[in-house]
Amino acid sequence: MAGQKKLNLNHILEGDSVEMMKTLPSASVDLIFADPPYNLQLAGDLLRPNNSKVDAVDDEWDQFESFAVYDKFTRSWLTEARRVLKETGSLWVIGSYHNIFRVGTALQDMGFWILNDVIWRKTNPMPNFRGKRFTNAHETLIWCSKGQGAKYKFNYDAMKALNEDLQMRSDWLLSICNGSERIKKKSDGKKAHPTQKPESLLHRVILASTDPGDVVLDPFFGSGTTGAVAKKLGRDFVAIERNKNYIAVAKKRLADIPGPSDISLVTTPSKKKEPRIPFGWLVERGLLEPGTVLSDTRQRHTARVRADGSIISSEHRGSIHSVGALVQDAPACNGWTFWHLDIKGQMIPIDTLRQKLRAELH
Repeated sequence: MAGQKKLNLNHILEGDSVEMMKTLPSASVDLIFADPPYNLQLAGDLLRPNNSKVDAVDDEWDQFESFAVYDKFTRSWLTEARRVLKETGSLWVIGSYHNIFRVGTALQDMGFWILNDVIWRKTNPMPNFRGKRFTNAHETLIWCSKGQGAKYKFNYDAMKALNEDLQMRSDWLLSICNGSERIKKKSDGKKAHPTQKPESLLHRVILASTDPGDVVLDPFFGSGTTGAVAKKLGRDFVAIERNKNYIAVAKKRLADIPGPSDISLVTTPSKKKEPRIPFGWLVERGLLEPGTVLSDTRQRHTARVRADGSIISSEHRGSIHSVGALVQDAPACNGWTFWHLDIKGQMIPIDTLRQKLRAELH
């Protein structure tokens, strides 16, 4: 397309999101995080019980004449988002009940493939002061690939590690942006941006969907949370924002953030890609002695380690996997997680020793 230029990484492009995206090369970004205007349908001022006014979103950029106008805007920016997104990339978009269902319809109509809807459940939502509805305690994120069957990046192991080795669910309990993280204007102490997102939210999104060195596009950059987290995690970003005041806030914020000192600390290797470690290596390296007794967590089944790296139970001999399956009368077994060592009364999976050996070899 005429007028396209190379990506200007880690800078903020000033201007309309759609027009600025038109200048970006096709298939050039790995992830898009979009926090578009929500088109809040507010009727008059919102007051607290003490009659003080709630600092709600009443800016011009969130005002649309009708649903039809908003839908046209949504499809315009999604058209460009689809063009600049790599075939292996993915898109996250966040919204509230005011707009997210309309955005979801547009996404499906345009060929995106929804992978998850994620509920951001807020630990400290703003109360419903009028008392006429439920408290709005969540926002919804839609995560999608470029199309059905498209390959996309998902750092499953990173999300599992972030969640204390449990599979990450699609409901995220996180606080809203407040305290020292909330950027305020020096002139009057008010919020520098009305809808600043918490860094914890972007940390999950970016860590889940990108690797270090990948490019993250935020077409509605605001106060710069996406860029701040991308920089901390060793990712590059492309930012678009039309409000000069927000650009000034974001630039100051980003200038104070250093990149990662060690890129390996922001990378979670996939367990599927880790080097294979035969069980026998633990024996020959002295991490397990022949004769060591292994058992399951409930100590219903036991087996002894042999010098050749096999194990033997009362009735079976073979690999940690085959014996583990046989003693349970199961079709298969992951011996690394089934067999444990009793160390001072604590049952430790032998996989702990495998990871120790991997670290030594690395």
